[in-house]
Amino acid sequence: MLANITTATIKGIEGFAVSVEVDIASGNPTLAVVGLPDAEVKESKDRVVAAVRNSGFDFPYKRITVNLGPAELRKSGTQFDLPIALGIVAASEQLSPQAYEKIKDLLVLGELALDGSLRPCAGVLPMLISCKKLGKTAVIPPANALEGNISSAPFITPHTLRELVDYLEDKTPLSTVQLSYMPTPQEEEVSLPDFSEVKGQALAKRALEIAAAGGHNVLMIGLPGTGKSMLAKRFPGILPPLTQEEALEITKIYSICNLMGKSRLLTRRPFRDPHHTISDVALIGGGSNPRPGEVSLAHNGVLFLDEFAEFSRSALEVLREPLENGQVTISRAKETVSYPARFTLVAAMNPCPCGNLGNPLKPCTCSPMQVTRYKSRISGPLLDRIDLTVQLNPVKFTDWNQKSEGETSAQIRARVLAAREIQKKRFEGTSTTANAFMTPAQIKEFCPLPAGADSILEAAMRKFGLSARSLDKILKTARTIADLEGKSAIETKHLVEVMQYRPLDRKGVADL
Repeated sequence: MLANITTATIKGIEGFAVSVEVDIASGNPTLAVVGLPDAEVKESKDRVVAAVRNSGFDFPYKRITVNLGPAELRKSGTQFDLPIALGIVAASEQLSPQAYEKIKDLLVLGELALDGSLRPCAGVLPMLISCKKLGKTAVIPPANALEGNISSAPFITPHTLRELVDYLEDKTPLSTVQLSYMPTPQEEEVSLPDFSEVKGQALAKRALEIAAAGGHNVLMIGLPGTGKSMLAKRFPGILPPLTQEEALEITKIYSICNLMGKSRLLTRRPFRDPHHTISDVALIGGGSNPRPGEVSLAHNGVLFLDEFAEFSRSALEVLREPLENGQVTISRAKETVSYPARFTLVAAMNPCPCGNLGNPLKPCTCSPMQVTRYKSRISGPLLDRIDLTVQLNPVKFTDWNQKSEGETSAQIRARVLAAREIQKKRFEGTSTTANAFMTPAQIKEFCPLPAGADSILEAAMRKFGLSARSLDKILKTARTIADLEGKSAIETKHLVEVMQYRPLDRKGVADL
C-alpha cells in the first residue's frame, strides 16, 4: 500500500511543504529514504523503527521506500521522524480508512524518541507560517506549542505516536490531545544597565545616540578601561521597540536555530556579542547544511564586536555584504539560501595590541610592525561601511568622582523615539525603516545640501579622498542629527558635527 503524509522543511527562513510518500512492497527487508535527505533525516530510520515497535505497532519487515518530494529540494531537520513513522503505520494497513482520510488534512511535524514520544524540533514557526495557505491542521510536539500559538495556525499537540493514532481512530478525544494552555506570561522585564552610570565620554554617548536614532554603525577606539564595552552594553537600552513584523521575523530566525527558549515572541532587540575567536561560518552563517550565523541572530538588533582588530581578517571581511545589503546569501553546489542580517554594528578596539599606544603614563610595548599588522586587519572597504568613529580618552578623576549623574537611558531614548517617529512618517509606504538604510533616490529626495555646503563636501572629498559611499553616509548621518533636533532640513552645523565622527577619513586607522 502507498501512504502520503504532508510535512515541511526550511530553506533560508521560509518553510516549504514536503510530501512524504511511503511504499511497502515484498522483498528484502530494507528502509530507504530518498529525495535529497541530509544526515539528520537519514538517521531517522533507526529512530523510526524503534518508535513504531515501542508504540505497539507491527513494523513491516519488507521493502520500504520513503520518498521526500519535491526531490530537488534538500531536506534537513528531525521533523521528518513523525511523518515517516505515521506513513509506515498507514502503509502497513494498521490504520482504518477513516483514520487515513483524516491524515490528508494534517501537516505532521515532530522528532521521535525511541519510546514513540514527541520531542521538539527546530524551525516549527516558519514552517507553520509558510504552510498556513494549505489549510491543514498542524501536528507538532507539545514543546513547540508556543511557536504554534505565534503562527496562529490551527494545531494539535499529541505527546506520543500512539496518542496521535488513537486520536485519528477516534479512540482519544481532541481535548486530551491538545495541551491545557495557560495564558502565556509576558517576557520578564530585564533591567538593562543605564547610561547615567557612565562617567564622562560625552562625545561617545552622543555618537551612540545618533547611531540609535538612525540605525548607524559605530566604531569606538580607545585605551583599555575607557568605557567602550560599558557604553556598548548600554546601547540596547536606548533603541526603539520592535514592530510586530520585526519581532516575528527575529522569532523565525531563533526558531530555526532552536533558540526560542520559553519566550512566546521575542520582543526585545537582540544583542549579540561573539568572541573574537569566532569562525567565519559561525559569524556569517553557512555550513554543509546552511544555518543562520551571528549576523542573522542580530537581525533588527545589535552586533557588538569587542576587540574588533582581534577578529581574523577573513571574518571581518565577510561583514561587508550584510553591512551593505542587509542580508547574507550562502551558495552551495546544490542550493542557495538567504538570511536577513539588517543589524547595527557596534565595534570597539584598542589603539594597539598592548593597548597603550598614546597613553602618556604607560609606554607602548608594541613594535611599529606589530601595530601596523594589528590595524591592517580592518580594511578600508570595511571602514567605509562604518558611519561613526569616535575616540575615547581616559576618564578624568573629576569626571569619575562627580556626584551628579548624567543623562539616563530613558532621557536619551525619548529623543531617539522622537527621531524615529519622524523617519517612520518620512519612509511610510516603503521598505526603509531608518535613515541608515536610505536608497540613493531617497538620499537625493530627503537630504538636500544647505547653501554653500556642497563646496565643503567637495573640499573634504578632495583633501581626504572620500568615496561616494562615504559622502552618502555623511548625508544620512546629518539627516539623523537634524531629526534629533526636529529640523526639517540638514544644516551646515549638522555636516560639521558628522565630520568630527569620521577621523579615519582624515588620517586613516594606521595613524590613530
